[in-house]
Amino acid sequence: MSFFQARKRVKCMRKNGILLPITSLPSPWGVGTLGKEAYSFVNFLNGSGQTYWQILPINPTSYGDSPYQSYSTFAGNPYFIDLDLLAGNGLLNQNEYDWLDWDTEKDKVDYGFLYNHRFNVLKLAVDRFLENPDPEYVEFLENNADWLDDYALFMALKNKHEGKAWWDWDEKYKFYSPEKAEEWKEELKEDYEFYRVLQFFFTKQWNALKKYANDKGVEIIGDLPIYVARDSVDVWAHPEYFELDEDLNPKRVAGCPPDAFSADGQLWGNPLYNWSNQREDGFKWWIDRIDYATKLYDIVRIDHFRGFDSYYAIPYEDDTARNGEWVDGPGIDLFKAVEDSIGKKKIIAEDLGFLTPSAKDLLKNTKFPGMKILQFAFDSRDSANGEYYPFNYPENSVAYTGTHDNDTIMGWVNTAHPDDVQLAMDYMDLQDPKNMNWAMIREVMKSPSNYSILTAQDLVGLGSESRMNVPSRLGGNWQWRLLPGQLDDAIQQKLLHLTKLYKRFPIEAEKEEKTAQ
Repeated sequence: MSFFQARKRVKCMRKNGILLPITSLPSPWGVGTLGKEAYSFVNFLNGSGQTYWQILPINPTSYGDSPYQSYSTFAGNPYFIDLDLLAGNGLLNQNEYDWLDWDTEKDKVDYGFLYNHRFNVLKLAVDRFLENPDPEYVEFLENNADWLDDYALFMALKNKHEGKAWWDWDEKYKFYSPEKAEEWKEELKEDYEFYRVLQFFFTKQWNALKKYANDKGVEIIGDLPIYVARDSVDVWAHPEYFELDEDLNPKRVAGCPPDAFSADGQLWGNPLYNWSNQREDGFKWWIDRIDYATKLYDIVRIDHFRGFDSYYAIPYEDDTARNGEWVDGPGIDLFKAVEDSIGKKKIIAEDLGFLTPSAKDLLKNTKFPGMKILQFAFDSRDSANGEYYPFNYPENSVAYTGTHDNDTIMGWVNTAHPDDVQLAMDYMDLQDPKNMNWAMIREVMKSPSNYSILTAQDLVGLGSESRMNVPSRLGGNWQWRLLPGQLDDAIQQKLLHLTKLYKRFPIEAEKEEKTAQ
């Protein structure tokens, strides 16, 4: 029995949800936020019988705008702080921000515009807040000091160095120590406090939204990247946990080897973990990280799970991933240490890609549900596509139409090899590829998997223009946004019908509905 079945309010074993990043919510302020449209989306989920809202990492993004390359594995993204909610709390006047042209393209996020203007508006709110701080602020600082203080200092130092990466800072700031940190906090007091207050704003708005979702029977699936960005407070303040030389340069970096999808492989560039030091420390950093994530979210999806069994290590000086090698990871010892420290937690393992027998054993031993992507079943380049046919999905798995790294279904129809598209049509007995999105949605929902997730783009039937990410592509990723009204009543009712049809509708909600009738 999987851990997901422990929930009392929803008694059905089969459940469904929607993948929609916070950034992709509609908003008049240039990016999705934790405000009105987020609550409206929760209502859409509730009204269509959904149990899950899956999102991408919500940490502050750095150069390249990827949520998988963040300045901190603990902090929240200040872009998600809703300006209207701040105005409602008396911390902003609407005329201080509504004069800006936030929506140059309503279906895309303009990260450059946000970077240049959002913080100026937030500074007004922070200054007003500090004139009469919320009594909860002191408690927040105490409860989160173990990560918050270093993060705020890191960002203050980045400001001092005009946004440069920490290894390009003045030599005195490059090498972290707790003693120096106390001096630097005083030196940069104003900026340091600014970033602490932003995290308080984010946390209050996040907690309110999460409570609203949970009260509506919706659980939030968060995303935990396996690696952290080199230019992050995590690496700067804890270099001992990473493979770095004496000058704090990476010895080797992360990525994926060449395959049928990429002749050069994928060079992610993240520093690798020093697993020997992590093990000697009882995996404390990882325990703290997973513990925090499981409090922030209801369920945690751990990205690139196979990297805990073995990971691909690429020489730091290389410009492709061709010359890497596989190295043994911490394996089950890490997850035993986590469970011994914080108990069993709700975790999804992103187990995509080529899995060795030992990687499959690791997934089996943790009892975490893995992921199944329907598009992969029909991709002739994938030698393991047989296991992605829905009839092969185990019950303890999460079935997806696609993820943030896949094209949308309708985009796939227009870009995949015609033979692959025809195979999909034959498999689903589909006559017209224009209906492929709903055909695949049905296939995922009726699969044996106890849990299924659909992307918002596929519900609307959008094409490649709404794809979230093309791996290894520089620029143009992470920008797509829903337009107001795209997830309309017709889609909600159709989704509700299929959720009931394939027995993914919460039993408690069904009883309440029948009673009301």
